[in-house]
Amino acid sequence: MSFEASEEQDEVMSEINMTPLVDIMLVLLIIFMITIPVVQHAVKVELPRASSSRDKTPPENLQLAVDAQGQFFLGKQAIAADALEAALRQQASKEPQPQLYIRGDKKVPYEYVAEAMTAAQRAGLLKIGFVTEGKRP
Repeated sequence: MSFEASEEQDEVMSEINMTPLVDIMLVLLIIFMITIPVVQHAVKVELPRASSSRDKTPPENLQLAVDAQGQFFLGKQAIAADALEAALRQQASKEPQPQLYIRGDKKVPYEYVAEAMTAAQRAGLLKIGFVTEGKRP
């Protein structure tokens, strides 16, 4: 028995042992081959055929403006605050229901804009938006 290292054992092995890598890949392949058919199991159903077409009439847009004095304008027509909900309810009954866009003057108190939103909600309008201007540079 000699404790001297031979010249051949000191060399660095520069090849990668591919056997463990191939073994792992084969095991994964077998696992995927077994599990994929189980995952894709679905009940075969014959679905009915139906034709669908888009609604040809787009909903109209309603413009509700609130000026600096708190006066309401539906379209270009002035309307009293107590008659606003009734006028919006009449518009909400149309099919398709129009979209309401509220244009509030920047100097109007928020109370008037909130009153317009409340009237629109009570009238049954589902789509309400606000119109603003972009910031000036």
